[in-house]
Amino acid sequence: MGSNNRETTFFKEVLPFTAMVTMECINVGLNTLYKAATNKGMSNHVFVVYSYGLAALLLLPSPFFSSRSRILPPLNCSILAKIFLLGVIGCTSQIMGYTGIIYASPTLASAISNLVPAFTFVLAVIFRMEKIQLKRSTTRAKVLGTVVSITGAFVVTLYKGPKILVPTTSTPNLLRQPLGSSQSNWMLGGLFLTTEYFLVPMWYIVQTWIMKVYPAEVTVVFFYNLTVSILAGIVGFLSEPDSNKWIIKPDIALASILCSGILGSSLNNTIHTWALRVKGPVYVAMFKPLSIAIAVAMGVILLGDTLYLGSILGATIIAIGFYTVMWGKAKEMPEYNDSSDLESSPDQKFPLLHSFKNEDISNK
Repeated sequence: MGSNNRETTFFKEVLPFTAMVTMECINVGLNTLYKAATNKGMSNHVFVVYSYGLAALLLLPSPFFSSRSRILPPLNCSILAKIFLLGVIGCTSQIMGYTGIIYASPTLASAISNLVPAFTFVLAVIFRMEKIQLKRSTTRAKVLGTVVSITGAFVVTLYKGPKILVPTTSTPNLLRQPLGSSQSNWMLGGLFLTTEYFLVPMWYIVQTWIMKVYPAEVTVVFFYNLTVSILAGIVGFLSEPDSNKWIIKPDIALASILCSGILGSSLNNTIHTWALRVKGPVYVAMFKPLSIAIAVAMGVILLGDTLYLGSILGATIIAIGFYTVMWGKAKEMPEYNDSSDLESSPDQKFPLLHSFKNEDISNK
């Protein structure tokens, strides 16, 4: 009996926690490597096509050798349409995000990523998934946290401030940025990154719909990566007509694509999809602030980024707003979440999705 309890605790608590911390570290590392590759001339459109294409290739056997294939419903048009919608959202999000990193930095990307819970709350209100009830402390916390988070995003995007930490000249030439980001580029990068993280809650919601009717993470991620690669390819060939841009040399660009395809688009999406099913979107979002500290360290050490006061202040404000929203959600979770039920649906673990509990998602 004790052995079973230990195994359950490991699977429900230790393993998801370890996986999410590891993924945040990997994600920041991939963004840093990508930034270094684009500094050397790699196109972000080419990067998305190749990295997601590689991920799809790696996951190709999954639809045919899934251990759960016998108990899953067939991949009908409704499920494939949801996966296509997921791919459209993901493709747009990735192009926006990687473009934002080019203009700004991985540190800014990590800071703005903490807007996800605030944007989730805004979308939930817009789509009437959640009502504004200011008499409840949880609602007031989420409204306040949303306002604070968005305020922090304005600070980190519009205000650089004085330099706090300047990298030494020992930064490797391979990774060093050719020129520091101007204020206009910084603001443009912030706009692209904000758009990316406005789309992320949509991605979570659509992914939750899919997992409810077709809980096969690897298979869904395979079709998702394939869709993103095809869509990004169409956009890429229109925006990058120069064939030389599509030739990848065996340098940091190739390393970035391989690492992103294997560790990012393939492993990361699979782990996040699994965590969404096991622990719910709230748990997945809780680890976002961790990436700020990792991004700052990697940016200064590897990219030669200069750390500005505005980044610290803005990231701090966003983090405060983030945890305020998370507190409001966490206080509501006992109403919907039975912690003893490992296979409970994601909508039970995410109050913002609770209104979908009694709907037939497969008919949407």
